[in-house]
Amino acid sequence: MAKRNPDNRLKGPKRPKRRIVIRAFYVFAGLAGVIGMSIGLIFSYDAITQADCFTATRIEISGNRLLSEKTVLRQAQVKPGVNIFSVNLFLARKRLEAHPWVASAKVARKVPNRLIIHIAEHIPLARIDLGRKFIINTHGDIFKEQTVSDRMNMPVIEGLTYSDIQSPEKPTGLPFKAAMEVLRLGQKSGSVLNNRKIQKIHVDRQTGLTLYAFGDTAAIKLGYNDYSEKYLHLGKVLAFCRNKKEFKQLRTIDLNNVDRIVVCPAPLETGSDDKKEA
Repeated sequence: MAKRNPDNRLKGPKRPKRRIVIRAFYVFAGLAGVIGMSIGLIFSYDAITQADCFTATRIEISGNRLLSEKTVLRQAQVKPGVNIFSVNLFLARKRLEAHPWVASAKVARKVPNRLIIHIAEHIPLARIDLGRKFIINTHGDIFKEQTVSDRMNMPVIEGLTYSDIQSPEKPTGLPFKAAMEVLRLGQKSGSVLNNRKIQKIHVDRQTGLTLYAFGDTAAIKLGYNDYSEKYLHLGKVLAFCRNKKEFKQLRTIDLNNVDRIVVCPAPLETGSDDKKEA
């Protein structure tokens, strides 16, 4: 029987040294390639962002009605004569949309020398008094708090609370929905009661809406529902009152029941206070 060589037990399998060396070479070559490419991109970026041929000779701004072009550029942090490739389009758009009057924005470049900025502004519809006054847009969304610089001829909605305001998480309640319906009627061309004529919309949860219009002298009681029909009757009532001396100044017009419209003229100097049905 052959004897085992005791030295064989101490020897393991041969390590593939050549394979390890090859793998290490590829790893270092790959790292060197990545580093070289990064350095090349950095130099290329610097060359492009400093090239005179890409200097913005035109910055086109559109969609702004309330904001000046100077304000738009300052908000986007874009200066005339900037290299168009040095502008971070994403950050410029985010800066614009951070402005309270901007609903959305787009920023793009057009080679070789143009920047294009388009914004969509909120369209203000009314102010809402919740202890502090806020401005709502045509969608019924609060988009900013009213400031001294917001001097716009818009109705004020009173009688609502924060819980009445619409949000994506809950449906719109009847009081707020009613106010929005009336305001949208007042936006229509030829509306008998244009929103500019309305000073205040008072919301009562039980009785509905009362509008104060025509220099805050007439209270127009609309209640809830059927506002389009009530506006039609209001037009007829106002046309009738224009031809009557005793109805030149009105105190209330009650349109809660369109089959029994009650008009109360403002008291004359004699102190008379007559209610008349139309």
